Amino acid sequence: MPAPRSLGVVPARADHAYPGKARDLLAQDGAVILTGLDPSADALVVAAALIHGSRLRHLFPMRERRTHDGDPVHLHADSFDIVVDVGGRPVRRRDPDEDSVLIQCVTPPAFGGESFVADAYRFVDDTADTDPELWEFLTTIDVDLYGAWTGIRGLPATPRVARHVEYTRTGRRIVRRTDGAVPLHRDPATEHIHVMLDRYRHTVHDLERSLPRFRLEEGEILVLDNYRCWHGRDPHTGDRLVRILTLLTADANG
Repeated sequence: MPAPRSLGVVPARADHAYPGKARDLLAQDGAVILTGLDPSADALVVAAALIHGSRLRHLFPMRERRTHDGDPVHLHADSFDIVVDVGGRPVRRRDPDEDSVLIQCVTPPAFGGESFVADAYRFVDDTADTDPELWEFLTTIDVDLYGAWTGIRGLPATPRVARHVEYTRTGRRIVRRTDGAVPLHRDPATEHIHVMLDRYRHTVHDLERSLPRFRLEEGEILVLDNYRCWHGRDPHTGDRLVRILTLLTADANG
């Protein structure tokens, strides 16, 4: 019997002076580490332009994450649904269909904090054989993607209904992973959906232990295909600072 294929991705490094190479690696593996830029906020925006070029459509507000002796961050795909009022106009700060995420290491921690990435496409394909019931749930059952977070200001009152695995109108596959998902209001299958959400979470957490680790150094930028890859990191001691930029390209849903 052949050995099970690895779901882990160790992104190759590419110097920012060769954006074509970085794009090729991103298309091949779903992730790449861009090197050679200084750890400034402007450099992160420049990286987005270098990677996506003329296909860049929309940048969302940059986020800084500073942690001290941080807890682990489990595998996830970035997405959220936040619309705020600025000067009487609705302004979207996050989008459920962000298709690219860039994570810039500003200050690496003293110890720990290694990153890990999983190929969610392989996960779904393998799940069709290893757990057909979970695969059917992920590909056929609608959930409210952010219903567990309804107390957050700016989150729309209208549920965001979707399946965990969907396709864009151009055929690009999206594999979602969020802890905000809940059953739809009064869904007849609510009990079953809760069971499957728990199974999904535990299966993904179990997967994390087998994934290879890698460390981001100061100024390095992890670029991810957010439809294809999930990412997380180990706990760390000391201070850690990263900047996160999510965006939409011409290949995004909608």
